[in-house]
Amino acid sequence: MSKCPGIRLEDIRKNLEESSEALREFARTQSGAVVECAKAIARRLRAGGKALVCGNGGSASQAQHFAAELVGRFEKERPAWPAVALTTDTAIITSVGNDYGFDEIFARQVSALGKKGDVLLGISTSGRSPNVIKALQAAKDIGMLTIGLTGRGGGDMKPLLDLQMDVRAGTTYRIQEVHLAALHQICRIVEETLTSGGKSGR
Repeated sequence: MSKCPGIRLEDIRKNLEESSEALREFARTQSGAVVECAKAIARRLRAGGKALVCGNGGSASQAQHFAAELVGRFEKERPAWPAVALTTDTAIITSVGNDYGFDEIFARQVSALGKKGDVLLGISTSGRSPNVIKALQAAKDIGMLTIGLTGRGGGDMKPLLDLQMDVRAGTTYRIQEVHLAALHQICRIVEETLTSGGKSGR
């Protein structure tokens, strides 16, 4: 095996172990919140609502990933469910950003697409993303359910959330690693709930 200068295997192992520990801590403290959020999403999808999802940077990618799992499939063959990542339409994002400011790029879409009975999932590692916060406020004004997948306690997003899953990790990339695992669990629970006919909770 070739050697890479400056890279030590023990450092890689330590980093991966820290990732595992962050997942274990999230599992210990937030598993109930994951189930509650997933069942709430399932209930709204069953009732004819849709899921809107937003975030920035890596969280934008995770928003798209989550929407794709609902529209496509996670593990089971089943009907497509309505989910829209508000991070994908470059014409809307650039026009709204240009005309109204970057802070409005998600809120404007929530106002256009959202309705009472829908759910908005906002993803932010800091909880301080102005455009996610404004989207959550727009969703609250409409009467949508608001869910946050956050880090470091939830920051300014927290007061706007009906439900929250929070990762208490020190770095952005570590929080994102746990966020992805949480989103996969939500997809699994939603799929199981809607294909088995089980009750979906809140």
